[in-house]
Amino acid sequence: MGWIQDYQPAGGLWLSAALAALPIIVLLVALGVLRRSAHLSAALALITALLVAVLLYRMPAGLALDSAAMGLVFGVWSVAWIAFHAVYFHNVTVATGRFDSIKAVLAGFSEDRRLQALLIAFGFGALLEGIAGGGSPIAITAAMMAALGFPPVKAVVLALLANTAPVAFGGLGNPLIVLGRLTAPILGMKQEQATDLFSSMVGRQLPVLALIVPGFLIVVLAGWKRMIEVWPAVLTAGLSFAVMQFVTSNFISPSLVDVVAALAAMASLWILTRFWQPAAVWRFDGEEPVRAGASLGAAKAGRGALYAWAPYIVLIAAIFLSRIGTIFKNLPDWLDLTKLLHKADWVFAWPGLHKEVVQHAPITPKDTPYAATLTVDFLYSPGTVALIAAIVAGFAMGAKPRLLLATYRRTLHQMRWALATIFMILAIAFVMNYSGATQTLGLALATTGVLFPLFSAYIGWLGVFLTGSDASTNSLFGPMQVISAQQLHVDPILAGATNTSGGVMGKMISPQNLSIGATAIGQSGQEGALLRQTFLWSVVLTAVVGVISLLQATVLSFMIPSP
Repeated sequence: MGWIQDYQPAGGLWLSAALAALPIIVLLVALGVLRRSAHLSAALALITALLVAVLLYRMPAGLALDSAAMGLVFGVWSVAWIAFHAVYFHNVTVATGRFDSIKAVLAGFSEDRRLQALLIAFGFGALLEGIAGGGSPIAITAAMMAALGFPPVKAVVLALLANTAPVAFGGLGNPLIVLGRLTAPILGMKQEQATDLFSSMVGRQLPVLALIVPGFLIVVLAGWKRMIEVWPAVLTAGLSFAVMQFVTSNFISPSLVDVVAALAAMASLWILTRFWQPAAVWRFDGEEPVRAGASLGAAKAGRGALYAWAPYIVLIAAIFLSRIGTIFKNLPDWLDLTKLLHKADWVFAWPGLHKEVVQHAPITPKDTPYAATLTVDFLYSPGTVALIAAIVAGFAMGAKPRLLLATYRRTLHQMRWALATIFMILAIAFVMNYSGATQTLGLALATTGVLFPLFSAYIGWLGVFLTGSDASTNSLFGPMQVISAQQLHVDPILAGATNTSGGVMGKMISPQNLSIGATAIGQSGQEGALLRQTFLWSVVLTAVVGVISLLQATVLSFMIPSP
């Protein structure tokens, strides 16, 4: 039968849950209190997870090490491969000089600071989140706005606040891909099916936030009255993003959601300014006021736009072609590139761990061996697609092979500690899952009853606050959320999606992202000031997600997608 999990190893559920949470507590204390680096904090938490598994749960040391090793390899392929090549794609656009063209287009869009904030922080920030994720949208958009004349701290605050609605689909949909892969065995379905269901569910939650965030952004920047003056732009940006976020997440692919929605918002704003301008251009105190009629910035934005955005067009085309079989059903084999790419998939059972751990009631109806299989989708992975797109776009932009290789090496150096953190976070998640610690936490959370959907949002929020990543919080808490929901007879798809949607609101207060933002504007040491200006908004917006989830679990249950 193998080794049987024990969900109350300390004798009582809550005491067992408190001890099971020790790896998370160590991560929190090391990162938030002792202010250690993310990779060192993750290493300490991983050691703690292994000790808890072996000493408390009496898990055989070999199984514990095997589960950590599988988590590490899972992190290499399923998370790091995607995140790394998303950042590499962005770095290629910078190395070839094409990113300067993009900045010129953005800077020439309008003299009005409110419209600039909408286009750069909300629209372009979402595009960067969709391509690269991580802290790149905050660093790049904050630096751009500061260079255009925004007060530096205000620029970072705007970048942090705007980096909410797109985060769930960041890095080519990486958070949802991770969630789908980790929870598919628990849900009893294929990984791709689970990912698509979570994508659809998140796409029925976050569009509400996408409608709110643009107006919220302008209120923080200039006040309620100044926001009302540009309500057509606020509504245009929010509505276009929300609609395309819903459509793409439900009917196309999670990998394309942010890219499509962001481009739709930016294009809609540009089209709007062909026919409308605010009565008076708003600028900061001390800046010379400019009449709207005197501004030709919007006209300049159109010139050279196609040239500037060409690399992103290549990426969108590559992702679209790789997912064509999921978009258009029943294609002939010679046209179905998706099916052809999947032929290179490698699925294998992890040696020494596959079905060597046994789950039992109340987690499963009867004693059930816990599968440990890994899928390596060599060609279908968004990471592979981003790599191919980066090479194609790089050559199209005139890059030489030497430049592409040098950029690859620089990206490896740039992300070395982030990648190490990803590996260890996934190792922690797998050790907790296979030892039974995640299941213990899930059973404890199940006692929250009807309020569980509200708590789900704050659990995700806590995870992103700790790790700075929605993919990482799905690794840590996704399986636990799904198991808790199953115990409460709440739809597990809703719970996993709410972990993701609630998590995005923790991005603006994550120590990692605060540090990235402060560093980008040359204001290291201002993290505390940034936190004070974003913390309340983060808590309030998480509550909005929680209320939406609670309503969807009860009176709006028709919004939950069916398998």
